[in-house]
Amino acid sequence: MLPGLEAAELPSDAIEVGRIQDAWGIKGWFRVLPYSADPEALFSSKRWYLMPSEKGAKTFSGVAKLAVKEAKVHSDGVVASAHEVDDRTGAEALRGARIFIARSSFPTAEKDEYYWIDLIGLNVVNREGVPLGVVTELLATGAQTVLVMECEQDGKVVERMIPFVSAYVDNVILADKRILVDWQPDY
Repeated sequence: MLPGLEAAELPSDAIEVGRIQDAWGIKGWFRVLPYSADPEALFSSKRWYLMPSEKGAKTFSGVAKLAVKEAKVHSDGVVASAHEVDDRTGAEALRGARIFIARSSFPTAEKDEYYWIDLIGLNVVNREGVPLGVVTELLATGAQTVLVMECEQDGKVVERMIPFVSAYVDNVILADKRILVDWQPDY
């Protein structure tokens, strides 16, 4: 474990939201690569959980808890500082660390807004009640987000895609783990 960092257990609802790229300046700040175009979870949570990079040199092992002082947008990226890191050497030691945040500490989504992580695993059903598949991932295509689903058809697994726009998506019911769509199986 790095000096100053506290060993911790990863929360059961932990979501990987980014990684630490490198030191930024001489006062312990570090650059962060967020995995989201809107990294509100990084800004709202004051407790990040770090795990070492899967590749490259590991400067620590296990899970470490980091008490974030400040995280903010700077130029085209995100920079942050933490109570346990007070100089460039400490920040450099975090290079490559994977950042996890408890899903329960994410900001509340607005009406008709959803975190992608909450949509993965939902069953997609059309208006007639025909199951179309289970969401495995989402793609940002620029113009819109696309639901990527897998379903079994004629004994084999096939992939289906539906634009995640109001013209096709009638309702997302998180409590029922279901998305209701205006889409047919043969589209």
